[in-house]
Amino acid sequence: MINTVYRLIAPRQIRSDFVDLTIDEERVIIRPTYLSICAADQRYYTGSRGRVVMKQKLPMALIHEGVGEVVYDPKGEYEVGTKVVMVPNTPMEKDDVIKENYLRSSRFRASGFDGFMQNVVSMRRDLIIPFTLDPEIAVLLELTSVGMNAVETFKKHAHERRRTIGVWGNGNVGFVTALILRKAFPDAKLYVFGVQERKNRYFSFADETFLINDIPEDLKLDHAFECVGGRGSEAAINQIIDLINPQGTINLMGVSENPVAINTRMVLEKGLTLLGNSRSNYDDFKKSVDFMEEYDDVRDYLSTIISEIVDVKTTKDMIKAFENDSNNDFKTVMKWDI
Repeated sequence: MINTVYRLIAPRQIRSDFVDLTIDEERVIIRPTYLSICAADQRYYTGSRGRVVMKQKLPMALIHEGVGEVVYDPKGEYEVGTKVVMVPNTPMEKDDVIKENYLRSSRFRASGFDGFMQNVVSMRRDLIIPFTLDPEIAVLLELTSVGMNAVETFKKHAHERRRTIGVWGNGNVGFVTALILRKAFPDAKLYVFGVQERKNRYFSFADETFLINDIPEDLKLDHAFECVGGRGSEAAINQIIDLINPQGTINLMGVSENPVAINTRMVLEKGLTLLGNSRSNYDDFKKSVDFMEEYDDVRDYLSTIISEIVDVKTTKDMIKAFENDSNNDFKTVMKWDI
C-alpha cells in the first residue's frame, strides 16, 4: 500500500513523498485527525536546531503529538473509527530498571524517523490507546503525558514534605504540569512563576502566580519544577536554587540547546536533588487518558491553552499552521483533513 508522507526537507519547506506502508498483524493503520505543534517541531521547521543536526535528521515528517481513528486492524481488535492516541516513543527493547523513554535504543517520532504528518500511520498495536474524549482536547494527551511522567517520578523520589510546590514557566509544559500537580497534591500550596502576567492569568487553579522579578522575599518552596527551557532555563534553575528549602527536589523539564551554568555550591550546601525528565511512555499516556476522562474541569482548563485550530488540506495549510504558531501564546492544533 502506498502512503503519502509530508516531510520537512529544509527550513520552512515541506514536500509530499510517496512511501510503502508497512502492514502486518502487529500494526494498526490509523488516520490522523488532529495534530499539535510542539516547540521541538518549530525548532526543526525554522532550522534553529543547527546545520549539522538538520542535515542528519532531514528529510523527516514532523509532529509527535497526535490522535486519530482506526481505518484497518488486521486482527479485528479495534473497530474502524475507534478514536486512539498514538504514542510517539517507540521502544526497541525491554529493561527491568530503565524506563523505556530513557533507553538510548528507543526511537521517537519526528526525531530521527517520520512523525505523524502522513495520510495514514502504521502503528504498533502496543503504542495506541483508545479514548472517549473530544479529539480536539485529546490531542493534548502527549503533552499531558510528559507532565505525568515528571510528576510520577517526583512522587517516587521527593521527600514527603510537600507543602509548597513551585512551577517555573507559564507555557504549555508548565500549564499541564501544574494542572497535574493540583490534582495530585490538592492540599499543597501551588505557585506558578512566569515572565508574562497575561499568561499567568491562565493558571487560575494555582494558589498564586508571580512574575519572576517580583517574588516576595520570604517565599520558600519544598520542591520545584523547571518548565522554562532555552535561554531562560539557567536563570530559572538558579532562582529555584535560591528559593528552595534544603533537600528539596528540582524537577528539570525544559529543553535547552546549549549547556547552562548552575550554582552547584548551593546545590551541595542544601543537599538538593535534580531530576531530569524527558518524554513519556505508554503507561504515562494511559494515566493521562484516565486523568482527562475523569475530571471535567481538567478538560475545561486544557481547552483554554488551544490558541488556534487550523484546517489543513494542503501543504500550504501546514506552512500556515507553523507560521501562525510562532505568534500564538499556547497550542496550535492542525485539524488534519488531507
